[in-house]
Amino acid sequence: MDGNKTIFGWAFGDPARTGDEEYLATLRDESLENARQDAVRQGVQIDSGTAVFTVVSEDDSLIDAGESARGRITVRCTVHVEGPGAEDIHAEGPMNG
Repeated sequence: MDGNKTIFGWAFGDPARTGDEEYLATLRDESLENARQDAVRQGVQIDSGTAVFTVVSEDDSLIDAGESARGRITVRCTVHVEGPGAEDIHAEGPMNG
């Protein structure tokens, strides 16, 4: 496979459940799946072994995940992608382009 860049995946959840590790694990899985789906749309594959997860809220982060995240926690998955064209993919902001 050619190239190796990163892509974001996102999941949004209930801020009252930030202490619930099982719930956060579900959100991490959803964010990884979101990254996988975006990678498929762009014709590349993710390397799930490289996934790094970050839990953020709009109150303690400069990340602007848009309207979907208002009043919610956000789990962001950053994962490497591989394949033809991967070198042109840049994980920026809430969207990948």
